[in-house]
Amino acid sequence: MTRTYLPGIIAMALIVVASNILVQFLYGNWLTWGAFTYPLAFLVTDIMNRVYGTAAARRVVLVGFVVGIICSLFGTQIMGEFGPLVTVRIAIASGLGFLIAQLLDVSIFATLRNASWWKAPLVSTLIGSTVDTAIFFSVAFSGALSFVHPATDVSWAADVLPILGMGPEAPLWVSLAVADWAVKLSLALLALIPFRIITARLRAA
Repeated sequence: MTRTYLPGIIAMALIVVASNILVQFLYGNWLTWGAFTYPLAFLVTDIMNRVYGTAAARRVVLVGFVVGIICSLFGTQIMGEFGPLVTVRIAIASGLGFLIAQLLDVSIFATLRNASWWKAPLVSTLIGSTVDTAIFFSVAFSGALSFVHPATDVSWAADVLPILGMGPEAPLWVSLAVADWAVKLSLALLALIPFRIITARLRAA
């Protein structure tokens, strides 16, 4: 790994660890704070892909994944006010969702590399974000997947409520997933601005 990739690796690891912690804290009724930090991972991946290529993007994803998992496991040993800073289920869900979604993002970006400048980052991020949301929230909070780590108490996420307070009834974690997904889609559009600026500067350097 060359020094060129270090900023991407460090940024990826910090985003994953921060998101693992922040996803446990609600912002309002339906969002977690992690919804605002995790989408930055797709921005990092897409910038690496555009500037340094597919192989470099995959390296950053894989190294970021390993570093993120190690830091998350450390987080499971650090006790906060309401228990571990990172629960084992969240660490597993985050790692699984991250790896699958990010590698999917890299592949889609590569397929659309020669299309209009915005198409590759936008489409890859939208699809990757959707897959990540589905994997993360179901593995982290679904009662049906409690076998992932039976000791983790996610009973609060099973409370049945109308989706986003107005739709059909479903477990709370479904509303959290839908709200998280909506934020990711919005940030995917906004991320096109820093993507364009940062990639232009890096390629000109």
